[in-house]
Amino acid sequence: MYFTNKIRKPIIRWLEDNRGLVVLFFCLPASFIFDLVLRFKVWLQRSLSNVPETHQQRVAEIQKQVAKWNKEDTRQRKLLCTSRPNWLSLSLTFFPKDNCHKVPINLYSILELDEKNLTVKVEPMVTVGEITKYLIPRGYTLAVTLEIADATLGGLAMGVGMTTYSHKVGLYQEAIQSYEVVLGDGSLVTATRNNEYSDLYHALPWSHGSLGFLTALDLQIIPVKPYIHMKYIPVKGQKKYCDTIRELSGANDKDRELDDFVEATIYSKDEAVIMIGNFADLPPITQWGKINNLARWYKPWFYCHVKTFLEKGEREEYIPLRQYLLRHNRSIFWVVEDMIPFGNEPWFRYLFGWLLPPKPAFLKFTTTPGIRAMTFTKQVFQDIVLPINQLEDQINISEKLFDTYPILVYPCRVYDHGDHMGQLRKPRPDQMVPGANYGMFNDLGVYGVPGPVKRKEKYDAVQKMRAMEKFTRDVGGYPFLYADIFMNRKEFEEMFDLTLYEKVRRKYHAEGAFPHLFDKVRPEIDVFEVGKQYIDPL
Repeated sequence: MYFTNKIRKPIIRWLEDNRGLVVLFFCLPASFIFDLVLRFKVWLQRSLSNVPETHQQRVAEIQKQVAKWNKEDTRQRKLLCTSRPNWLSLSLTFFPKDNCHKVPINLYSILELDEKNLTVKVEPMVTVGEITKYLIPRGYTLAVTLEIADATLGGLAMGVGMTTYSHKVGLYQEAIQSYEVVLGDGSLVTATRNNEYSDLYHALPWSHGSLGFLTALDLQIIPVKPYIHMKYIPVKGQKKYCDTIRELSGANDKDRELDDFVEATIYSKDEAVIMIGNFADLPPITQWGKINNLARWYKPWFYCHVKTFLEKGEREEYIPLRQYLLRHNRSIFWVVEDMIPFGNEPWFRYLFGWLLPPKPAFLKFTTTPGIRAMTFTKQVFQDIVLPINQLEDQINISEKLFDTYPILVYPCRVYDHGDHMGQLRKPRPDQMVPGANYGMFNDLGVYGVPGPVKRKEKYDAVQKMRAMEKFTRDVGGYPFLYADIFMNRKEFEEMFDLTLYEKVRRKYHAEGAFPHLFDKVRPEIDVFEVGKQYIDPL
C-alpha cells in the first residue's frame, strides 16, 4: 500500500500540473468523437420515437411496464427508476440504478406550441439546446432558460433551475403550467396549480424523480426580439455592488421598472461587473460594430470578456439572443479554465476552440472512483439559493471557505405560496420585497478549485462544505441538489420542508415504488471517509 501510494501521488501530481495538455491531446479529441457517436445514437433513437402523434402510445408503454412491475412479488421487486445512464445527467452524483428496476423513458418530442396561451408542451428529454432552436426562430423563448445546452427540460422540472430572467418570474417551477406523470400504480395524471392534483403539482419540483415518471410538461414562454442589448457596469466596493444588484433586481421596490435580464459576476471581494440586458431588434447600421457574436469558437470566453470591463469601464453591445442564452456553454461558466488553464489564449481559441466544451456526458462516462473522489475534495461545484439581503455575507463566507473567484450571482424571486410551498419554506419576513408576495433571493454560483488546493495546502472539503450548508440552513436557503450534499438526513429535513412531500408520496403510490428524495440526491460514496483521505495535498 505504501509503495502504491508513493507511485500514485507523483503521477496524480504530474497530471494536475499538466492537466491542460492532457485535456487538449486526449480529453477534447476523445470527447469530440464521443459526442459524434452519442449524437448519432440520440438521432437514431429520436428518429424512431420523436413523433408527437405517438406520445400517448409511448406513455401507455411506460404505464404498461409499471403495471407489470406492480404484479411482482413485493418482497423481491426493486424500486423504480429511469433507465437513463447516470453519465447522461448533469448531476455530479452517481445514483446506484443497478439496484433499481429500470424503465426506459424514450420521450424526446416537442409536442405543441400554443401561441394564444404562450405555452409549449414538451416531453421530458427535450434539451435546452433543442427548445431554443425551436422557439427563437418563432419569436419566443422559455421564461426560464438554463445556460447549458445539454440540460433536459424534464430534469430541470424535477430538480430546479433559474436564470437571469428569474428576478421577474422566479424559479423554473413557476414557469411550469402542468406536469403529466405516471404514478407508482401505473395511472397517468396531469397536475396543475388548481386541479385535483394540485398537491402533487407543488411537490414535484425538487423531487428528483422520486414521486413518479414525468412524461410531459407545459411550460410558459415569452415573446422575444432577436437581440439582447447588454450593458456592462463595473463596480468597485462590496457594499456598492451588492446594493446595486439589489436595486436593479427590484428587491427594494416591487414597482420598479425592471430590465429583462440582470446578473453579476464577482471577480474579487471588492470588484464586480453587473450586467443588465433587454430584448432588442437588429440595431441600426451605425451600431453594427457593437454586435458581438460571442458564441463563435474563436471568441473570448464570456466571463473573460466581461472581466475586461473592469478596466474599460461601462460599455454596451448587442448579442444575438440564442448566443446570449447559452453564453456560458463553451467554458461551462469558468470550469474549463481549471481543466485547460490556457484555454482562453487566442492561439488556443482559434486552433482548438471548436472542440469546446468537453461534453459533460463524456466527463461523467470516464469518471473513475478516484476522479469521483477528487470532484468534491479538490473542487467545488455549488449553486445555492440564498436571500439577497445577505449577499455580502454570502460572498464573505464563500471567500473564507473556498477562496475562489469568479462568483456568479443571479437575482431570483421566491414566491410565498402559503401552504403550497412544496419542499421550500416560506420566505422570512425580512426577505420579502415590501408589499409583494415574494422574497428576493439569488443564486450564488461557486465553481472551481479552492485556493488552498491550488496552493497545495491542506484542505478539508467536507468540513468547508458542511460549514456552507449550515450557513445556508441558518439564513433560509437551499443548495441545488444536482451537486454533492454533505448533510445527514436530520439536517436535510431541517433545510427542506418534506411535510407535503411525504403526504404526496403516500397518497400517490410513490412509497415502496420510488426511492426517497434524500436517497436519490445524497452522494453514492462515503464523503466523510473519502474526505479524510484527501485532506493532505497530493
